[in-house]
Amino acid sequence: MVFRPIIAVAPATLLRQAKPLKPLLYQAERLERLQRLVDAQLQPAAREHCKVATWQDGCLLLIITDGHWATRLRYQQRRLLRQLQQSSEFAALQKILFKVKPNPDPNRKPGPKRELSNVAAESLLSIAEGISDPSLRAALERLASRAQPKKTDQ
Repeated sequence: MVFRPIIAVAPATLLRQAKPLKPLLYQAERLERLQRLVDAQLQPAAREHCKVATWQDGCLLLIITDGHWATRLRYQQRRLLRQLQQSSEFAALQKILFKVKPNPDPNRKPGPKRELSNVAAESLLSIAEGISDPSLRAALERLASRAQPKKTDQ
């Protein structure tokens, strides 16, 4: 038995030929093209905070990494809409939506775990007894159930 090595194929060729990967590659290239068009209309400082998420049914969804930039872009929304509609890719654009999604900070440590004292839990339960709204009462009771029982030395 003779070993015949598989002929090496360039990754770009493999991506274009593999059936399951074709639509994924097409979508990635499309989003990259749309991102370049959006970046051309944004201020240079705003580009790093704004990413194209989806473009379908006349609606463009942009993910903004900072609430400050989301506010600034909302003020410029009409201008941005008009400028993007001039390109053939965005000819059918009707509205732009902004969603704020901050980048996770890898250096950030989780804060201390907050515990509910037994006294607080008892207060919540006594308040829940006087509530007539069943959903609010249930929510208060669920919150009170999170109290940690005190550990006793044995």
